[in-house]
Amino acid sequence: MQNYTFVLDPNKQPLHPVHPAVARRLLSNGEAAVFRRYPFTIILKRAVNTTEQSMAFRPASYEIKLDPGSKTTGIALLKGENIIFVGELNHRGQAIKASLDSRRAIRRSRRARHTRYRQARFLNRIRPKGWLAPSLKHRVDTTLTWVNKFIKFAPVNSIAMELVRFDLQQLEKPEISGVEYQQGELLGYEIREYLLNKWERKCTYCKVENIPLQVEHIHPKAKGGSNRISNLCLACEKCNLKKGTQDINDFLLKKPDLLKQIMAQVKQPLKDATAVNSTRWALFNQLKLTGLPVTTGSGGQTKYNRTRLELPKTHYFDAACVGKVDKLIVLTTQPLLIKANGHGTRQMCRTDKFGFPSRYVPRDKFVKGFQTGDLVKAVVTRGRKVGQYIGRVAVRSSGSFNISAKELVQGISHKYCQTLQRKDGYSYQF
Repeated sequence: MQNYTFVLDPNKQPLHPVHPAVARRLLSNGEAAVFRRYPFTIILKRAVNTTEQSMAFRPASYEIKLDPGSKTTGIALLKGENIIFVGELNHRGQAIKASLDSRRAIRRSRRARHTRYRQARFLNRIRPKGWLAPSLKHRVDTTLTWVNKFIKFAPVNSIAMELVRFDLQQLEKPEISGVEYQQGELLGYEIREYLLNKWERKCTYCKVENIPLQVEHIHPKAKGGSNRISNLCLACEKCNLKKGTQDINDFLLKKPDLLKQIMAQVKQPLKDATAVNSTRWALFNQLKLTGLPVTTGSGGQTKYNRTRLELPKTHYFDAACVGKVDKLIVLTTQPLLIKANGHGTRQMCRTDKFGFPSRYVPRDKFVKGFQTGDLVKAVVTRGRKVGQYIGRVAVRSSGSFNISAKELVQGISHKYCQTLQRKDGYSYQF
């Protein structure tokens, strides 16, 4: 089942998304043209009257749902209970951090040489309130970019997002706290989701993974151990039975290194989860600026909804299960995979491994109206490379381009190329 197709009227105003079969019929009849390839969007060639709008293209109530993550953000577009569009946005936060680390290392090495250098300026900048590291801010910006895209392509009325990964203090009653919190409708879901992240989805004692894990008390309850989150971990059935009611110091008497590691991890906060939560709040504040109502949910509630509805574990189904959900009707299972690649680099020249210039980059990025990264269609009618190629183009000043289709095709003249979609900093895959 494919994602629904977005529809725009001649004034580029969003209409009701349609089934792919309806979009194909409109295109084949000449009533519409392709406006954008990813996400696939068509634009009508004539304005529809009131009767036609009520039958096919009437704007309806739609909701964007988001499941923000450190590496991948799940996106789902719902019309009521119907899931009509799903996608996964892969961030490039790690690449940004690696680039910044490389730049910092080069600057430090340059200052250490016996050559003239610019004095360090690390104390003359003031970070504004709410500052985020570039790798974290990227997650917020790219997610917000795609929310704005969907608002342009569909009549979106509301937004829902997973705001906090773990909600261990509040369920239905604000006054509930501590151990009593676990006895509500989401029994065990918030606690278990927290433990899965903290212990990296592995057995605490034998490090086995990809098997069912049980919640285990580090200091056994039989010997006065509590139900506090700091006293819980995950263990496979074999280790759980073997440990029984033993104290962890007795159980790991012959493994002092493992005991030391576990006790250190017990006190260690979830750094990654904290970083992701900080970007969630920044994203939440930015989403409110769109003027649409924004609702939120917790990670445990998302997992509860997904388990209750018997949906597979994916980023986009997690997004669809955010917040209060009674039931869902799945109309698409083919997500659009979106990968953030960035818009290139500002480097004026490329360097070799020793840091010396090896080649220079042309100042003008456009050649014959094309830019590296554009999605093009080339129909070659003469020569040894006769055929049709669709892919990303790499331009050359000579006008002979390379096209990355299923395989790299070199030496295609610009005369055979036709732009399908301009470079936007993302790559797409189904």
